[in-house]
Amino acid sequence: MTSTTSTGEGRRPHPPIVAGGHTRIRPFNTRDTYPEQNLDNDLCQAVVAGNTVYVRGQIGQDLDTSESVGIGDAGAQAEQAMANIKTLLEEAGSRMEHLVKLTIYLIDPRYREAVYRTVGRWTKGVHPISTGLVISALARPEWLCEIDAIAVIPEEDLA
Repeated sequence: MTSTTSTGEGRRPHPPIVAGGHTRIRPFNTRDTYPEQNLDNDLCQAVVAGNTVYVRGQIGQDLDTSESVGIGDAGAQAEQAMANIKTLLEEAGSRMEHLVKLTIYLIDPRYREAVYRTVGRWTKGVHPISTGLVISALARPEWLCEIDAIAVIPEEDLA
């Protein structure tokens, strides 16, 4: 789901851009990320607005290669989603301990335990709030969970 400056192995994400006064991390267009669908939306993986970082819903997909990982394994997909969130927060100048809110989407309530155990490992000691939803589907049928995040960088951590 990341936009790239070249195709094939070793793709590099586009550098951040500023639009509307906010920094956009890993901008991309949906026509590139969902070629099987007739879409044309300019999006990004995260937005830094002031000292708040909003992270787009992350799934079991490698940020750099767009390869799906953990097919059939909700815990493995949550692991990749949380790794992506950590990467995006760091690219935005934030850290996992800055997390304040997670929203977790599951396509089946039976995945809750595996996903929440994984999320719990990544957020140990952080204590964000979270909302969990069971929904009928995600953008691709192999995706079992999606996690989005909001972080707030404390004033003392701003450079």
